Amino acid sequence: MSAEPMLQTSGLIAGYGNAPVLRGIDLTVPAGTITAVLGANGAGKTTLLRALSGLIRPTGGRIVFDGVELGGTPVEHLVRRGLVHVPQGRGVVEELTVEENLRLGGLWRRDRTDARRALAEVYDLFEPLARRRRHAGHQLSGGERQQLALGRALVARPRLLLLDEPSLGLAPRVTAEIMALLRQLRDDTGLTVLLVEQNVRSALSVADEGVVMALGRIVVATGPAELRDDEQLRHAYLGF
Repeated sequence: MSAEPMLQTSGLIAGYGNAPVLRGIDLTVPAGTITAVLGANGAGKTTLLRALSGLIRPTGGRIVFDGVELGGTPVEHLVRRGLVHVPQGRGVVEELTVEENLRLGGLWRRDRTDARRALAEVYDLFEPLARRRRHAGHQLSGGERQQLALGRALVARPRLLLLDEPSLGLAPRVTAEIMALLRQLRDDTGLTVLLVEQNVRSALSVADEGVVMALGRIVVATGPAELRDDEQLRHAYLGF
C-alpha cells in the first residue's frame, strides 16, 4: 500500500450562496487506500465530494490531486485526470439501456480499444449487468442501478473514486457485495476510494482510514479499529 497522497486539501471552504458548509477541511487520502468519510446528516460530507469533483466551486483553500493543484479545473478535465464522482442517488439515465449508460462513462476516451476492454471488465465484475445489457435503466432493481452507476464510473478508468452513499436504500446483502467489490478494486488495481457512507459498520469494514465530520469540519481522522473501539466518539458522532 502506497503512502503517497492521491488527494490533499488544506483549509477547504465551500458552500452554497453565502452559506458556508465546509469550514476549513484538511484532508489527506493516500494512494491505493479506502478512506471512509462519516458523520451525521448535515455534517458536510456530500458537499465535500461535490467540491472535490468540481460540481461546486470552493471559496477558499486548496485541492491537490496527484500532485497537481486543481483550482477551478472543469469537471470534464477532472474525469480525464482520473477523478470520478458517483453521486448519491445513483444517477442512472433511465431511458437508456445498461450498455448505453456504461458507454457514457467512456465517451471522452480516445483509446477506443481500451474503452471496449473497460466495458468488458465491468460486465465481468457485474454479471447481472451483462445479462441485462439491453434493458433500460428504469427496468433495473436498486442494487442493479448501483452496480450500473459504479460500472459507468469504472469505464472511465478512475484513479480516485468519490463515492456518495452507495448503500442507500439497498438490502444488507447487496451492500456487503458492494463493499467487497471496493476492497477487491483497491487490492487488485490500486484504486483509491473516498467513500461517504451512513452505514458506518459497512464502511469501516473496508476502510483503511476513517474521517469523522461534524458541522463542516473534520473532528477525527484515525484508523477504523480506533473508531469502532472508541465508545464515546461513536455515541457523539456516529450514532451507535
